[in-house]
Amino acid sequence: MSSDKAQIAHRFRGFLPVVIDLETGGFNSQTDALLELACVIITMGDDGLLAPGERVFFNVDPFPGANIEQASLDFTGIDPGNPLRGAVPEKEALIETFGEIRTEVRQTGCQRAILVGHNASFDLGFLMAASARCNIKRNPLHPFSTLDTVSLGGLAFGQTVLARACASAGIEFNADEAHSADYDCDKTAELFCDIVNRWRKLSAQ
Repeated sequence: MSSDKAQIAHRFRGFLPVVIDLETGGFNSQTDALLELACVIITMGDDGLLAPGERVFFNVDPFPGANIEQASLDFTGIDPGNPLRGAVPEKEALIETFGEIRTEVRQTGCQRAILVGHNASFDLGFLMAASARCNIKRNPLHPFSTLDTVSLGGLAFGQTVLARACASAGIEFNADEAHSADYDCDKTAELFCDIVNRWRKLSAQ
């Protein structure tokens, strides 16, 4: 592996940060549908600064018998029955996403990946439930540890709402595009990198 690839393995105790955002049909990971999955793999440059890397996104078909709350659809604007979504079964989405993550874990010399998210426990809970439902054995994510931009945003800026934390960081945030997994994942990745990079610069002074 190249030295720049290997750097990130030493930054987070062998964990590769992977930003994940989901849109779902409700709040119950056991019964409610997974509708969108977005992932951004974090990279580190020669200067030691983090940046968003490879991006993966899937519209996901609800699993058979999945519950979908109308309030969730009203909030996200998702129409699960729209054929133009190009949705795939959740097992396909998970296998493809986990495959990309495992490749990067291997290339960087990390031990495994750690989920970064805004309210990260919510996304991890849904991913773990979907993995179990699909009988996926090789889940590259740590089963219970996360890095949460709610806590980091509160620490760095006194803001726990994603849009407000981004505004405090000087990151452009379009409310009209929010609440889609790909957009929120991109912004969470930008916010995470910004906070970690600020900390590095402060600690170097």
